[in-house]
Amino acid sequence: MPPIDVAAEVTSNQPLSPDYNVIALAAPAIAAAVEPGQFVMVKPGAGHDPLLRRPFSVFEVLRDARGASKGISILNKRIGATTELLYSARPGQAVACLGPLGRPFTPVEPPTDAWMVAGGVGLAPFAMLAQSLGARGVRSMLFYGARRASELFYLDFFRDLGIELALTTEDGTAGEHGRVVAPLERTLASRPPGLAVMIYACGPEGMLAATARTAAKHGRPCQVSVERIMGCGLGGCYSCVVPMRAEGGGVHHVRSCIAGPVLAGDQILWE
Repeated sequence: MPPIDVAAEVTSNQPLSPDYNVIALAAPAIAAAVEPGQFVMVKPGAGHDPLLRRPFSVFEVLRDARGASKGISILNKRIGATTELLYSARPGQAVACLGPLGRPFTPVEPPTDAWMVAGGVGLAPFAMLAQSLGARGVRSMLFYGARRASELFYLDFFRDLGIELALTTEDGTAGEHGRVVAPLERTLASRPPGLAVMIYACGPEGMLAATARTAAKHGRPCQVSVERIMGCGLGGCYSCVVPMRAEGGGVHHVRSCIAGPVLAGDQILWE
């Protein structure tokens, strides 16, 4: 179905830290259509700065007391003009919101296990995916890395879904000291080859590349959600291209807003 363009009212804004927040938007039509891994293009404020919308993974589908979809939430980290406006947004304000957009994750079915690998704000698409996997009865694990303990969010949310957590921090204040791919590598090495697992990853590009290479090393499939600067989210501006392996060798470029953001990790040409 075509994407839906709405002026979504901010219904709540929950600060998680001095830099992170979760903002809830009244967008029932988008909420009813979105799948795990898809994104929306948003523009807060009525001025010309920022001029263009920016892409954000849909974090949660929000429901009313009857279970009907009433809106979506976005996990935001303020690093620029758009994210600053989203961090400071107040209930009642309108945010231009276009979606759902892009190719979603493909959830597995039992007996295949699902391992999600998140770095920082790359946690965003995994709340919906974790719920979808849980509804299918898929045994799941979350490898989640951040700079420090205060930037590890929604841990109880995932625990309540029965998901095993493997946490890392770069400063060693929570979980394992180091990068998130290290426990992924060890866990893959300890798993019998005959037991099926699908790896899902979202985060900084270096982490995605390391995750994809680690998965390939152990012969495991990997779906990665790439992050690119996008001007439109509809394939018109060609600002979000990703180099991929072409059949018979060579390179071809795909627009991540259409062919992705979820792509096969072993088909991307990582630099």
